[in-house]
Amino acid sequence: MANHRADEKRFLDERGSGGPLAPNGLNPATIMEKPVRERIIDCYFWKDQCFALNEADIVDRVVVHVKFIGGTYGDAQRPSPFLCLAFKLLQLGPSDDILREYLDFGGEKFKYLRALACFYIRLTRQAKNVYNLLEPYLEDRRKLKRKTRMGTALTFIDQFVDDLLTKERVCATTLWKMPKREILEDLEVLEPRISPLGDIEDLLESDVEEMDGKGRDKSPGSEFGEVTPEREPGEMDVDKGANEGQTMEAESEVASGKV
Repeated sequence: MANHRADEKRFLDERGSGGPLAPNGLNPATIMEKPVRERIIDCYFWKDQCFALNEADIVDRVVVHVKFIGGTYGDAQRPSPFLCLAFKLLQLGPSDDILREYLDFGGEKFKYLRALACFYIRLTRQAKNVYNLLEPYLEDRRKLKRKTRMGTALTFIDQFVDDLLTKERVCATTLWKMPKREILEDLEVLEPRISPLGDIEDLLESDVEEMDGKGRDKSPGSEFGEVTPEREPGEMDVDKGANEGQTMEAESEVASGKV
């Protein structure tokens, strides 16, 4: 019968240079910084809720315990349950099929499971797979809570995914430097991404044409509800003529010395 060792530092001890690597070539045991790893394995949530878990148990722990995303929070820099479960996934090394199941779960109860899967994929998968798996969730606008040392803030799944694709550090973890999408497109590793809004250049051109057309049709002051009356051919501007007459009269008075 297999015996479980209560001290989870065994994971760190046995993941040396000869241990299995993540698909992106990194050592799963050292992806997170050493101070963060030490806080995780020493915290109560890790010892009480993360011992002897499997991939199916992760779902239950997320639904019950994960109420916000984040790395370390508060003045004591306590590791969040979200970060502890992400470290557990690094230990378990789930397959792509299991990760797709995590991503495909819907409903409000499982939105943090989707966020956790996105975070783990960004840590361990190659650049091509990261873009292909995460970009569809840039359209997921469900709300998430984010907790940091500064307090609690509101964010969204699409914003969290965008942070994973563009930022260098998320949830107290330095992300491995991933090539930009434009570079992978130039290398023909990725197909150009089509935005749900359509071609941005076409949208900008259509907006400019629409604004130009509206500007020619409208008269000055129409945006304030004022309409400039149209003059008949040959009609004289009375105000302009009166002003010119007053100006000439003033000049003649100055010339004659009356002023």
